[in-house]
Amino acid sequence: MALFDLPLDQLRSYRSRSVEPADFDAFWATTLAEARTHDLDARFEPVATGLSTLEVYDVTFAGFGGHPVKGWFVVPAGTREPLPVVVEFVGYGGGRGMPFARLLWASAGFAYFVMDTRGQGAAWGGGDTPDPVGSASAFPGFLTRGIEDPYEFYYRRVFTDAVRAVEAARSHPLADASRTAAIGRSQGGGITLAVAGLIPDLVAISPDVPFLCDFPRATTLTDRDPYREVGKYLNTYRRRGEQVRRTLSYFDGVHFAARGRAPALFSAALEDQTCPPSTVFGAFNVYPHEDRTIEVYEFNGHEGGQAYQEEAQLAWLPRRLRA
Repeated sequence: MALFDLPLDQLRSYRSRSVEPADFDAFWATTLAEARTHDLDARFEPVATGLSTLEVYDVTFAGFGGHPVKGWFVVPAGTREPLPVVVEFVGYGGGRGMPFARLLWASAGFAYFVMDTRGQGAAWGGGDTPDPVGSASAFPGFLTRGIEDPYEFYYRRVFTDAVRAVEAARSHPLADASRTAAIGRSQGGGITLAVAGLIPDLVAISPDVPFLCDFPRATTLTDRDPYREVGKYLNTYRRRGEQVRRTLSYFDGVHFAARGRAPALFSAALEDQTCPPSTVFGAFNVYPHEDRTIEVYEFNGHEGGQAYQEEAQLAWLPRRLRA
């Protein structure tokens, strides 16, 4: 389809109207402190994959509430010394998939960790991490689960899992914890921004067409799911708008981006109706690090740059990880 959001020159100066809660930092400090009362208990079990150039480990660690969360950890075969680490978070509805499905970053010479997203995986890829926490009424999907209360919201668990995933990846003896990057596409990009705001010592991040940004604009601009799940929920629960907006404000990628301390490579696609480009620029434009850039794909939708973005990441990320 044709462009539907702001023109590029306006995107570069756009500012989100998302209002940060006064207790945003306290909310997340309390959340992570509670999670860390549980032993991380990261376990790495070797997996026979038939791959001769890579070694794969099936990972289990304690995420939010001490709940077991799965992942894959992959390193070049024969690795003996610690390597810089790339931690990846996956898109909406997907899971960690098969152990040989994500080989790019280990093939490039890094230790690679991909987190399974709790309760997801049935839409594509396949996942192995249930979400043992229920919720009140929600529209089918994940974005409205527990949306009545920030303490019960689904993404409180997911973002906490993500911080613990970085801690698990760093705990492996073949991981150089001092050189860790976070990446992700769509939902994974939104999770990447959350991690960037919650972990102060990452060396780089790369959120690709990130979801979970600028909720006030996203939920009123596009009629595409997942953002439309919020509108469909409020279509039924007509008097909960303020309550929902309050909850979402604790999880907005714009507020996490404002706390980012690592170099960042973003991407946006100008025909993207799923994660509109203005919502991505809403996060990018407040990102404070001087080493930040954004790849813009003018005639693409939510698929974004795909292999072209991976090419950009392969040119950009290793220089920061190996510095």
